[in-house]
Amino acid sequence: MKSEKQATNTNENAWPWSRIAKVLILTSVVSALVAFGLTALLINIFERKQEAKNPFFRVVELTDDTGDPAIWGKNFPQQYDLYKRTTDMVRTRFGGSEAMPRTPTEADPRSVVAQSKLEEDPRLKIMWAGYAFSRDYREERGHAYMLEDQMFTERQKVAPQPGACLHCHASMYIPYKKVGDGDIMKGFAILNKLPYPEAKAKADEVMAKLNDKLHPVACIDCHDPNTMQLRITRPAFINGIRALKEHQGVKDYDVNKMATRQEMRAYVCAQCHVEYYFKGPDKQLTYPWHDGIKADEILAYYDRIGFKDWTHKETSAPALKAQHPEFELWSQGVHARAGVACADCHMPYKRVGAMKISDHHVRSPLLNIANACQTCHKFPEEELKARAEQIQERTAFLRNVAMDALMDLIADLKAARAAGLSDEQLSAALMCQRRAQFLLDFVESENSTGFHAPQEAARVLGLSLDYSRQGQVAVRSLIQLPNQKGARATTSTLTTAELPAPPTAPSREPSRWQIAGLRW
Repeated sequence: MKSEKQATNTNENAWPWSRIAKVLILTSVVSALVAFGLTALLINIFERKQEAKNPFFRVVELTDDTGDPAIWGKNFPQQYDLYKRTTDMVRTRFGGSEAMPRTPTEADPRSVVAQSKLEEDPRLKIMWAGYAFSRDYREERGHAYMLEDQMFTERQKVAPQPGACLHCHASMYIPYKKVGDGDIMKGFAILNKLPYPEAKAKADEVMAKLNDKLHPVACIDCHDPNTMQLRITRPAFINGIRALKEHQGVKDYDVNKMATRQEMRAYVCAQCHVEYYFKGPDKQLTYPWHDGIKADEILAYYDRIGFKDWTHKETSAPALKAQHPEFELWSQGVHARAGVACADCHMPYKRVGAMKISDHHVRSPLLNIANACQTCHKFPEEELKARAEQIQERTAFLRNVAMDALMDLIADLKAARAAGLSDEQLSAALMCQRRAQFLLDFVESENSTGFHAPQEAARVLGLSLDYSRQGQVAVRSLIQLPNQKGARATTSTLTTAELPAPPTAPSREPSRWQIAGLRW
């Protein structure tokens, strides 16, 4: 028999039915909660996967003929609202634009324009003497104005502009496709060779048949309407990047099949922000990347094929005009080497409510430092701004030194012309002018004031300065010329008294190129 104590312990160890019931109920509840949680998690995962298949709320169907950004904006209202803000006119210390009022005319209905670079620095008129840019050249405005500013620039009056200009000043994918019967390359070739007014009228006609109009850069230029994936639609870039890749040893490069997503985030911008020329009598728009994309490599290509944009009015030099080679200069910089694309800085991601979107208010990173710079650089905004402006200030300084040297060379050449020297006698000096001018213009026309690749910009400006001085030496070996007023004397005649005073700091907010008081 069990002892009384053993019996007592047995009774204590036994679970009463009520306790067992509680445990069973608790277990059931916990199991139910776990099951519910797992079910909810699986449903959430399933929903996210479904959302990933269709990452936007499809209000309207987009097709390959939908050119109007407002229609795209029904599916992408946040991006569209930001896109419309490219009308903003805000300048930074060294670039951008501010609204300058003007009286509209019948020929030019614009009531606001950007400030004139020619008025900021009249030396540009001498550099481009005889070319349309010496008549009208203004600070860049946002994408919203790119077609309007091209239509009404005075350059249209000075010299007939080719239809090829529309390639980068309008959304031309649909006109190219329709004019070319589905082949954008064919349509591109047809419209290139038309005079600008005829090409514009043809593009307008195409869009009117779709109950639309010709737009500045639009969604369809960079995005596939079905998948929203980035794509290249401008034929000149397709040809240009293929030529560059072939130079680099890659045959038959197809940018829309072979580029990575991060490359495409730079390439879609590079469709237009590049150096280019009009090839042959048909004015076929061509990116001169056959020998590389550095400034001197492009210059060597132009020399090799004997191309010139115009003949300099005051010296008869076979001159070149650089366009806007942002892609080429960026490619030589530290950001490109680090894999940072144009969109990372000019269209950085931002939060809109619970969504993360790409900022389609394309603008200078200096106007959006928190999103554009501080994502990678953990420094205060003022510090980052100061670093960028220091780079730009030093580039502006070098640019002004090179510009002065070019002005000296042009003055020497004019004097030599007045003295009766011939093209043949001055051929070396004229070639120096051509090269010095293009290299200087490469930095002048590029929108970052050297920031995209500071050391490369300095190298290019140094080359320009050297060509200008070599040109002066070539001229002065033929003819004795006096020292020019305000210019540095030649090395052989320089005296201490003739040394120029150091440049002084600006006393007020300067224009883009007057920033360091650099005329000396």
